Amino acid sequence: MNFNLSQIPERKSKPRRSGITMVMDKGLSIEESKNFLSVAHPYVDIVKLGFGTSFVTPQLREKIEVYQSYDLPVYFGGTLFEAFLIRNQFQDYINTLKEYNISYMEVSDGSITIPHAEKCGYIEKLTKYGVVFSEVGSKDAEHIIPPYKWIELMKTELNAGSTYVIAEAREAGNVGIYRGTGEVREGLVQEILTQIPEEKIIWEAPQKAQQLYFIELLGCNANLGNIAPSEVIPLESMRVGLRGDTFHLFLNKDDVE
Repeated sequence: MNFNLSQIPERKSKPRRSGITMVMDKGLSIEESKNFLSVAHPYVDIVKLGFGTSFVTPQLREKIEVYQSYDLPVYFGGTLFEAFLIRNQFQDYINTLKEYNISYMEVSDGSITIPHAEKCGYIEKLTKYGVVFSEVGSKDAEHIIPPYKWIELMKTELNAGSTYVIAEAREAGNVGIYRGTGEVREGLVQEILTQIPEEKIIWEAPQKAQQLYFIELLGCNANLGNIAPSEVIPLESMRVGLRGDTFHLFLNKDDVE
């Protein structure tokens, strides 16, 4: 850090298993990726090439290599996995991962319906090729999953081989664990945490108020995903109590004026 400040909460060091910041890249150019990483790379743990953007991104291989040059895992959004799957191209998906030297994968069913046993089968198969994340929760705002079902799905997917389960929110943060307004479904989150270890969940939290909620609930090392590249430094400041929202969160009241 640039200054000597006491009472800064201890962030996990990289490579982190908790306190993860997963960034969603929705179409940065190669130069934009380089500029972003020149500032933010110490605070980024994983980069997701959002939804199906990798299909239309020019110079995709070169862009992936920029991230990998910083030892950052890169993976294709779950929507791309679903796009291959619905077209009966699962093997083509695996071949694509190999072609681009991608060893992180996301298995989701936010846009298509996959029987859960079948979804877990894909998770198990893909663990042979690397690290698997699985996403729980629907992208359909009308499809409300009860808390017990979230817990059941998460447990089963972790048992199938997922390293992390991702709590769905979309890039806008208005479905899944959030209401349409972006407000956290607090009862759902807290019930999930009674059964699923917090370090095994990545909470998609693109909005500042959502990030704040999880930092206040779980501390500075909450796992947060779908963070915009421009929000990484502000988020890290919030994590360590150097943004107005968390300024007093980590201070020992007896030691400050």
